[in-house]
Amino acid sequence: MKKIALCVALLGALFTINAQKINLGKAVGIVSKGASALVFSNEDAVKLSKESVEYMDKNNPIAGPKDPYTVRLNRLFGKHKSQDGLNLNYKVYKVTEVNAFACADGSVRVFSSLMDVMTDDELLAVIGHEIGHVKNQDTKDAMKSAYLKAAALEAVSSASNDIAALSETQIGKMANAFLDASHNKKQENEADEYSYDFMKSNRYNVVGAYTAFKKLALLSEGGAAQSKIQKMFNSHPDSNKRAEAIKKKAEKDGLWKDPVTVSLPKAKLTK
Repeated sequence: MKKIALCVALLGALFTINAQKINLGKAVGIVSKGASALVFSNEDAVKLSKESVEYMDKNNPIAGPKDPYTVRLNRLFGKHKSQDGLNLNYKVYKVTEVNAFACADGSVRVFSSLMDVMTDDELLAVIGHEIGHVKNQDTKDAMKSAYLKAAALEAVSSASNDIAALSETQIGKMANAFLDASHNKKQENEADEYSYDFMKSNRYNVVGAYTAFKKLALLSEGGAAQSKIQKMFNSHPDSNKRAEAIKKKAEKDGLWKDPVTVSLPKAKLTK
């Protein structure tokens, strides 16, 4: 799974970036022509995100139109291509990491391994969370922060608000800074609330958001085999606490149905 920056990932980054392998092409020009760093717009984030997603789509195995993963994703999200004023597009990466991300341009990418462990309701909640990050413009904030950090490391624009032209190496550092960054607790909580409201307004089972977090908590436990998964949860609010917050909302709304126990499936849920 090859990654570059500008995308909001729910579960966090698994790998660092090798700048020599990244070809951002037009992205260099976009950054050099940007407005003041202090007024970095969502348009800037959208342009860079589009470039990023095009690159990632070319460098990762994508499930075809008749693939069971694509069929399932379209069944769940086909009617949500236009959601809350956003134009969204969905694809599945057939990779081993358990993850999903959304970008400022409306691209949502779901990893097949996530679909293997999540029920339909849980997937709806997870991707609803990702849509929330886009709607709340967390992508723009993360991109701006990553740019400023990379620029500071090279003493670029240290005395100016103008976005300077960056070399490919500097953009690689910016990408790493983005992937290393984490959303603050407020942003994560707001995305959780968006996900819950998304489920509720569409009359989906809101308990799916609860069980999704419980499964993420289970994935973060274990021994050496789970070390990478454990690492990517370090910068995120505790999944069990987030699950309990969902439970309280569901109880208040009269929508709570006790799942009794939550466990990871022994067989893939995508057939």
